[in-house]
Parts: sequence; structure tokens; C-alpha cells
Amino acid sequence: MSHTASDAEQGRAPSRLALGGAGELIHGRLGGRVRAVLLAASFVLLLLVGLALPHAAAPDLGQRGWAPGTLLPITLGPALVTAAMWTAYVLGAVGVLLAVLRRDAELPRPLVAVLAVGAALTAPFGSGDHVSYAAYGRILALGDNPWLESPVDWRGGTDPVVSAVEAPWTEEPSVYGPFTTIVHGLASLGGGDNLRQTVWLWQLVVIASWLAVRWCLRRILPGREGRIDAVWTANPLVFSVGVLGAHVDLLATALAVAAVWAAHRYAGLGGAALAGTLAALAVSSKFTYAVLLLAIVVAFAARRVARSGVLLATAVVVTAALHLWAGPHVYDQLGRSARAVSLATPWRWVFETLGRDVAARSTVSALAAVTAIAFALCLLRVVRAADESVGARALTGVAVLTGAYALAAPYSLPWYDVVVWATLPAVVAGVADRILLLRLWVMAMAYTPGRVLGMTPTVEDVTMTVRTTVAPLVLLGAWLWLLRSAWRGGFRRPLAGPPRGSSRRR
Repeated sequence: MSHTASDAEQGRAPSRLALGGAGELIHGRLGGRVRAVLLAASFVLLLLVGLALPHAAAPDLGQRGWAPGTLLPITLGPALVTAAMWTAYVLGAVGVLLAVLRRDAELPRPLVAVLAVGAALTAPFGSGDHVSYAAYGRILALGDNPWLESPVDWRGGTDPVVSAVEAPWTEEPSVYGPFTTIVHGLASLGGGDNLRQTVWLWQLVVIASWLAVRWCLRRILPGREGRIDAVWTANPLVFSVGVLGAHVDLLATALAVAAVWAAHRYAGLGGAALAGTLAALAVSSKFTYAVLLLAIVVAFAARRVARSGVLLATAVVVTAALHLWAGPHVYDQLGRSARAVSLATPWRWVFETLGRDVAARSTVSALAAVTAIAFALCLLRVVRAADESVGARALTGVAVLTGAYALAAPYSLPWYDVVVWATLPAVVAGVADRILLLRLWVMAMAYTPGRVLGMTPTVEDVTMTVRTTVAPLVLLGAWLWLLRSAWRGGFRRPLAGPPRGSSRRR
């Protein structure tokens, strides 16, 4: 019997006799059951948090109007909601790890539908960002400029939607791109002066984006459905920080993956124009998604210069048009936020050591940029595209660039990782999965419950210890793990063999 090239690429599974109990846990029926229980428990806990009354992780959205209200009339104290989220993240991280090692975790459609409906019935939690989205959309919908107006000053701070913005964002104009703000404005038009209705319409956009990513990935990467669900659909950490948190990163990620799908699906110049348009919308949602254009162009063969030119030209035209419409102040806030330094990254220690002044911020930014380049080179050594198609290569490029950025950025939050996990299905399972899972897990833990309001002093002390001490140490360990893996020879065969049921030529 001869093995195919796919067998050589994926690597053969270690002998279960050699692995003993560990092999059975990872590869056997026991491993599947353990994984299913861990993931189910994680999802249930997260949905319970979202279905409960407003608490330290979820701001009060007021009267529900025609949108879903609270389904579970239970009150979760700050300690209980923090413990529930932390438990869900631990269980979910272990479940995702087992799913990645097994690589046979395709999720049945009914379960995907259950998760989508469950998310639509929850109130977003983990931050107050969705309230800010509603406020900026309201300002735009009523004819003013959200990139100039701060919520606390707009119309005397009495508007029923805009006045709900929470500290520390009450004095900050919008930092979001023009396309995202247009979508927020449309949600505001639909929701009117009711905050809950406006937020719910935005939630539907986020849920649709989550489903769209799965749809596109299954068409770009046929035969890798289990891998797609293992790292994306059935990933409680992504589901929590992205979908249940109702973050704008989900919309930007869906546009980015859709751009890759267009480039992969349509070979002509029309496909390149469609891909460029979708990429421009992603960039106009969040500027850091500009790396998408580089990844797609690199994925094109050298003879496809015309496609690359059309892609870039279309992206420039659409992006310029949106920014001309939005005006010159659209990225004023972005320039300021780019110099911020998160409490949960090792860069915070460097920043405080250097004096916490403007020069220290500039030094940290320069060092982080160099580090991101180094991490991208390291990731290139430890990942490999699943195949040589344009789609797989482009997704791999995005995974490398955004993964390096997430690891190295001085200002970073857990939902920044959403795009990384949307593109990882194109990568052959390996050490990068575990490094990036460690990063996502510790960042999710660090930003729990996520708001600056509603916590008791004890809960605040405990969570700030995790954010300022535990998380930077773990992230530093992830940095060293990546450097060591790249130094020791780059990509190595994954622990598990090909997905069960895969065909082999004989």
C-alpha cells in the first residue's frame, strides 16, 4: 500500500498503544466524548451569562421594545459572572485543543443553528463596545459626524441611546471605519430611539457574519469541514469574544474571508474586482485588515499581474470613496489609540520602565513593529497551507500576518484574534494552533468581565491581577514558545493523522 502526498503532509497518527491513555483520550471515542462534554459545558455557561439580567459583564440596555428581552430572570453577582466566564474559557480552551488534535469535529447543522439562535436571544457581554456602536450609528443616522462628536457632548448628553455610552468612552468620538459606521447607522435607523432594538439589529449582523465565515471557508477549503468547525464554529472562545460580545471584528473578518472566497472562486478580472471591493469594505471597517490585500496579491501566481492590478485598483477606489464621504476626521482617534499600551501585554512593563511618557510610547511602538515582523517570519516557519490553491494560500498569509500582529501589538484585546481563527482552517494543524490558542485564552481570561463598572473591590483586584501580572507572563511564554519552535526547525508533523473517513489512493 502506498500513501498519498496528503498522508505525508498530514503525518500519520502515533500508535495508540505507544500513547496509551493519552492516545485514547486524544484519538479514541473517549476523546470525542470528553471534547463534546467540555465544549457543550463551555457554550452553555456562556449562553447563561448572556441570557441573565444585566451584570458586571453586560450593561443594561433598557426597555426591550420589540427585541428579545431577558429570558433568565436571574441575577449574577460580579464574582459569579467572572467565575462562570473563566470556567467556560478553561473548558472551552481544552475542548478546542482536543478538537484540533483530533481534527474530526465537524458540527451538525442543527447545532450550528442552535448556537446562532441562542446568540440572538442573548444580550452582548464582555465589554460595552456595542453600546458605543449604537451611539455612533445614532449620531450618523441623525445627520451629525460621529468622528467629531463625543457621546457626552452630543445634543446635551440627553439622547436615550447615545447617553448610555459607558466610561471610559463617553468623551471619545468614533474610532471605527466608515463602512462599519454605515452599518451601525442602518441599525440605528431600524432601532430608533430604543437602545435594545438597535443593539439587537447589530447582533443579527454579527451572527450573520459568523455564519458567512463558515460558509465561505467550506467552499474555499473543501474536505476540511472538521478543521473549520474545530477552530471556528465550535470554538467557545471565538464565539464568546466575537459573537456574544457583538464586536465589529466579526463583520470585518467576514468581509476579509469573503474577499478571499471571491479571489478563489472567480478566476477572471471580475472576480479580482469583487475581491478588491470586499477587501476595501474590510479595510474600511478596521484599518488593520489592509494586510488582506498583501496576502491575496502574494497568493496570485506571478502571471496574474492583471488580476493583482485590478484587485488593488478596485480596493483603492472603494476605500478612497468611503473615506472621502466620511471626511478628514475619520481616523483622528485611530492615530491616538495606536499609541496606547494594553495592561495585559508584556509591552506594558517596557512602557512603565521607560517612564510612561510620549518617548516611551514611541519606543514601544517601534519595538513592537520590529517584533511583529520577527513573529511573522517565525510563523512562516511553523505553518503550512493545506493546499496550493489561491484561497488556501491567501488565508494562510492572513493568518501569519494577523497572528503576528495579535501577538506583538502593544494595544491588544481578545477580539482582535477573531480574524486569526477565521483563517487558521487553511493551515495544517501544528504548533501554531497551540501558541495562538494560548494567546486567545489568556487574553479572554484577562478581559473578564470586561467592563470597568459594576465590580466589587475584591473582584476588581483579582481580575486586575490576572490582567496585569498573569496575562503578560503567559504571553511572554507564548512569544518564547514561538521563537523556540521556529528556531528548532519550523513546521513539524502534527500529532494527529488525517481526518477520519478521508480517502486514500491505493
